[in-house]
Amino acid sequence: MRIAIDAMGGDFAPREIVKGAVEAARGLPGIETLFLVGDEAAIKKELALYGKMPACIEIRHASEVIEMNESPALALRRKKDSSIMRAVELVKNSEADAIFSAGSTGAAVAACALRLRTLCNVNRPAIATVMPSLKHPFILLDAGATTDCTAAMLVEFAVMGDIYAKEILNVPNPTVGLLSIGGEDAKGSKCTKEAFRLLDKSHLNFIGNVESHDLFDGKVDVAVCDGFVGNVVLKTSESVSHAMGQWIKESFSSSPIRKIGAGILKASGAFREIKEKVDPEAYGGAPLLGVKGVCIIGHGSSSSYAVYNAIRVAGTAIEQKLNRLIEEEINRIFQDSE
Repeated sequence: MRIAIDAMGGDFAPREIVKGAVEAARGLPGIETLFLVGDEAAIKKELALYGKMPACIEIRHASEVIEMNESPALALRRKKDSSIMRAVELVKNSEADAIFSAGSTGAAVAACALRLRTLCNVNRPAIATVMPSLKHPFILLDAGATTDCTAAMLVEFAVMGDIYAKEILNVPNPTVGLLSIGGEDAKGSKCTKEAFRLLDKSHLNFIGNVESHDLFDGKVDVAVCDGFVGNVVLKTSESVSHAMGQWIKESFSSSPIRKIGAGILKASGAFREIKEKVDPEAYGGAPLLGVKGVCIIGHGSSSSYAVYNAIRVAGTAIEQKLNRLIEEEINRIFQDSE
């Protein structure tokens, strides 16, 4: 597998990006080439910390970086030699099979959509985010790539999420739910009602409409919505998780007895177990499904652990021929609906 890595994308780039790439090069099987794309001098400086550079790592220089606060569309036009654009070009030119970036999500989505284009019969790409629930992780898509959707697009998202759950999360028969304002068939917008009708006729394991509380109860493996709703759900969930963490810390440090209790829980591994369940870095990042080539988008604060896992997930997607399976299933869905 050949993976292009935006070495300059993210809050801790290039340090954590390079570290994660080196760890992946040394620890993951089947890697042919890892392209580190960005400022050559900065990348070499980081690589020097790890002794002899793994033979599979190759540096591709890019003189510009798209910052988080820049308009993705304007930045892509003005910064032709940006690290994200050069990394996408490697996939476009068939030098790489996948790309990872922890930089601007908007720039990554726009660059992949514009340069790689979408798969056959896929209208728009979707960001698929793996999130925790009381029972098992579930996939939320779209989490922000396509804000205005048609019913057909929601069906495409459902198919892509179903395939990803099967091939990457190893769920044999994923349950698929349509995120709405009520569980009844008649609830929702005109778009979601039409999507409900199409999904109900499909061969997917569609369980109908689901509400927000159903997501974290573990009712579904795949939750489908447009990118506007999905991004709000994602960011609200992250905010609540952060607030809960702060409340727990404040509560446990408010008295000597509670501090002792916290120490016991920490020693027992209870806190570590909870952290592992909710840690998004274990999944590496969110795949941008529906584009030609594999694209994994990392969180801006991605550590080397997240980078390592993103490369691992990208490799699995390549090996499982995820895009071919998506095209086949989408063709099947819409042939059945005709």
